[in-house]
Amino acid sequence: MGKRILVWFRNDLRLHDNEMLTEAIAKSDEILPVYFFDPRHFEKTAFYTNKTGLLRTKFLIESVTSLRDSFNKLNGNILVLMGQPEELLPELALKYDITEVYHHREVASEETLLSSKVEDLLWKQKLNLKHFIGHTLYNKEDLPFPVKDIPDVFTQFKKKTERDAVVKPCFLTPQNIDFVDVADWGIIPHVEDLLPQADFSLLTKGNDLKGGEQEGLTHLYNYLHTSENLELTAAMAKKVDVISMLSPWLSLGCLSPREVYWKIKEAERIHGSKPFYSQIVLGLLWRDYYRFMFKKYGNAFFRTGGFGKEEVITPVQVNDSVALQNWKEGKTDQPLVNEYMQELKNTGFISNQGRQLVATYLIHELNVLWILGAWYFEEVLVDYCPASNWGNWASIAGVGNDAKLNGNFDFEKQLKNLVPKRTFSLLADS
Repeated sequence: MGKRILVWFRNDLRLHDNEMLTEAIAKSDEILPVYFFDPRHFEKTAFYTNKTGLLRTKFLIESVTSLRDSFNKLNGNILVLMGQPEELLPELALKYDITEVYHHREVASEETLLSSKVEDLLWKQKLNLKHFIGHTLYNKEDLPFPVKDIPDVFTQFKKKTERDAVVKPCFLTPQNIDFVDVADWGIIPHVEDLLPQADFSLLTKGNDLKGGEQEGLTHLYNYLHTSENLELTAAMAKKVDVISMLSPWLSLGCLSPREVYWKIKEAERIHGSKPFYSQIVLGLLWRDYYRFMFKKYGNAFFRTGGFGKEEVITPVQVNDSVALQNWKEGKTDQPLVNEYMQELKNTGFISNQGRQLVATYLIHELNVLWILGAWYFEEVLVDYCPASNWGNWASIAGVGNDAKLNGNFDFEKQLKNLVPKRTFSLLADS
């Protein structure tokens, strides 16, 4: 029997630009792709939310289904199991005579702790868990500074990285794969199986995002080449809340950041430089920045006091208050906040400027503890990413690591800037 590598998929649900998969194919005789639906991801939290909401669960299921379809086209499959990876992976390794396990490293505490548990258990079986990093535009080792010296100020990080680092080319999409023979590849669950108590009426309220690698690549192509934004000048772009909607596919790894970057460069050769192209790259840099900040500082972003003085939180502050509920439901005294919050609930998505506005309102106008808003976003956002979500909320709360961002969020100023953009956008869509 030849060498068999188990490829543990997490937030990397794609074939293109996937170093983990490429190396596993090159260094093995057969691979066993695996995805776990971990029941812990669909439980209630202590903060009056679900760990994963309905719309993100739907998007996840579609993305895993798409990956299975891609493997089917290569005469293979992906083993789909319900359960905790640390319990099931050692069993799978024994059952299928696995010689090594590959996976992508994450940066948030829950995910890194899980990796450590799995690594320890596999080590007892004399098996190696090999780590890959495939979620950023720039590789960690290619940055012009070690992680511990990455500038806390985003503008400094951006300037030095763009000047001194290089975006590597993408890994090629595999055309031939030899798979381990598996009798039963498992059934992909339905939303009802994972969230039986959910409000399924949300599935009919305008969310037309569909998960999966092919959907992401199609959306990327259409946005870069057929979007009405191609006609926007730099001056016009400042008046419109331009939204690429790429983040849901990026968050689950259905799209690679490098794929997005190089497709933009290809589009620029065809259409010339466009303002919204640079906005997408800026968004990719922000994603990198927060991931590297999580790598640098770890759990500091989850503390209520963040990088400031740790606050003593009383049970009264962490409650399901009327103010918090009205904010979630879009029933506040601010019409634009309500509009964004209802859109968020119904679609799982709002623009970055909309997120800043509603977060600023919750924290600085309603005086609700910021982590309650961050937990709600974790539930409802289709494009939820721990680093970006918690990093942004900490900054808006004034307890983030970038001193230039802290305390720089004024609700009235944001409101004045957003109302014309939002009005223009709505008129353009009507």
